[in-house]
Amino acid sequence: MKKMNLKSERRGIHVDQSELLCKKGCGYYGNPAWQGFCSKCWREEYHKARQKQIQEDWELAERLQREEEEAYASSQSTQGAQSLTFSKFEEKKTNEKTRKVTTVKKFFTASSRAGAKKEIQEAKAPSPSINRQASIETDRVSKEFIEFLKTYHKPGQDIYKQCKLFLDTMNHKRDLSIEEQSECAQDFYQNVADKLQTRWKVPPEKVEKAMDQIEKYIMTRQYKYVFCPETTDDEKKDLAVQKRIRALHWVTPQMLCVPVNEEIPEVSDMVVKAITDIIEMDSKRVPRDKLACITKCSKHIFNAIKITKNEPASADDFLPTLIYIVLKGNPPRLQSNIQYITRFCNPSRLMTGEDGYYFTNLCCAVAFIEKLDAQSLNLSQEDFDRFMTGQTSPKKQESDSFSPDVCLGVKQMCKSLDLLSQLNERQERIVSEAKKLEKDLIDWTDGITKEVEDIVEKYPLEIKPKSQALAAIDSENVENDKLPPPLQPQVYAG
Repeated sequence: MKKMNLKSERRGIHVDQSELLCKKGCGYYGNPAWQGFCSKCWREEYHKARQKQIQEDWELAERLQREEEEAYASSQSTQGAQSLTFSKFEEKKTNEKTRKVTTVKKFFTASSRAGAKKEIQEAKAPSPSINRQASIETDRVSKEFIEFLKTYHKPGQDIYKQCKLFLDTMNHKRDLSIEEQSECAQDFYQNVADKLQTRWKVPPEKVEKAMDQIEKYIMTRQYKYVFCPETTDDEKKDLAVQKRIRALHWVTPQMLCVPVNEEIPEVSDMVVKAITDIIEMDSKRVPRDKLACITKCSKHIFNAIKITKNEPASADDFLPTLIYIVLKGNPPRLQSNIQYITRFCNPSRLMTGEDGYYFTNLCCAVAFIEKLDAQSLNLSQEDFDRFMTGQTSPKKQESDSFSPDVCLGVKQMCKSLDLLSQLNERQERIVSEAKKLEKDLIDWTDGITKEVEDIVEKYPLEIKPKSQALAAIDSENVENDKLPPPLQPQVYAG
C-alpha cells in the first residue's frame, strides 16, 4: 500500500501517452524542440511566422525609403551647417535601409559566398588527416549509394542528380541560419519522397529504403557543417545538461521508482548495454544511425524490466528507467545530438513508428532531468538541497538509519553482514563462471583431439621399412681375401 502511495505522489515522472503526441491533434508524435508540434505541423507554423516576419521587414524597408525621400527633399532647402548635419542623418538612414533590405532579400534570393567568406572557411578547414579520414568514409558511402541506386534504374539516375543538386545548393547557403538549412533539408526529403511515389511509382517499402539511403548519402557530407554549429547555443546547452546530470549523480533507482533489479546478472548486463548504446549515439554521423542507437537502448531497457518483473514492461515503467539510464550514462553532447536528429532526420521517422516513440521519450527524459526537483523524487526540499550540494548522500543516510539506542557494534555487524552477503553473491558468480570456463576448456580439448583423430584416420601415416645400410669397409661381412695387402711403411735413408 505504501508503494502505491509513493507512485501516486511522484507524478512528475509519469507522462501520459497523449502528451507525447502533437498538440495540434494530428495523431503524430510531437517534440519539445518543435514546441510540442510534430514535424509537419511545426513546418506549417514556421512558414506562417516566417511570412509574417518577411512582411514586417518589407513594410519597414518601405517606411525607411519614404523617410529617406522626405529627408532628401527637405535637404534641398537647407544650407551650411544644417546641410552637413542632415547629410550625416541621411547617410545613417541610408545605411539602415540598405541593411534591412539586404536582410529581406536573403529570403528571396539564393545566397552567394564572396571571396572573403571562402578565405575564412578555408582558414577554418580541418587538418589534412581529418580530411583524409572523412574522405575515405565519404567515398565508401558514395559507392554504396551508387550501387543501391542501380536497382532503381531510371529513377535511380534522377535521384542521384537531385541529391548532387541539393548538395551544391547547400554549399552555397552556408551563411543561412541552421533553422533555414534544416528547412531546406526537410523540403528536399518531402519533394523526393513525393516524386518517388507519384512520378516514378515506387512501392512504399522501397520508398522508405531509398529515403534512408538518401539521408545517409547527404548527411555524411553535411555532418561537419551542421552538427553543433558555432552559430547556435547547442554547445552551451550540452555543457549545462552535462553539469546538471553530474550534480544528480546521487539519484537512486528507488527515488525514480525504477522497476529494475541490477543485482540480477542478466538485468545488470542489459543496463550496461543500454548505457553503451546511448553513449555510442554520439559517434554516429547519420541521423538514422543515431536513432537506431536510441532504439537499441530502449529495447534493452524493456528487456531489463521484463526480466525483473517477469512480465511485459509498460510505458509507465519505461520512462523512469530511461531517465535513470541517462543519469547513469551522462551521454556526451546530448542536446547537440537531439537537435541534429530533430533538424536533419527524415521527418517520417520522427512522426511515427518505434523510432519516433523512443526519441520522443528521450526528449521527455531530458526535459524532466532539467526540471527535476525535490517533489519529483518525493524528498523534502532540505534533503534535496543537501544532496545537490554534496553535504550528504542517500547511501550514507541509509547507513545511519538505525535507532539511537542501537550500539556501535550492532551497526558494524549489520554493515559486515551486508558486505558478506554481497561478497558471497560475487563469489558464487565467480565460481559459476569458473566452472563454465572449465567446461569450455574440456570441450575445446575434446574437440581438438577428435579433429586430430579424424585427420589421422583420413590421412594415415605410412612408415616404410628401414633400408639396409651400406657395409663398412672394415666390417666382418666383407671378404678379406679379395682385398689387397695393406701398405707397409717404408724407411728411406736420408
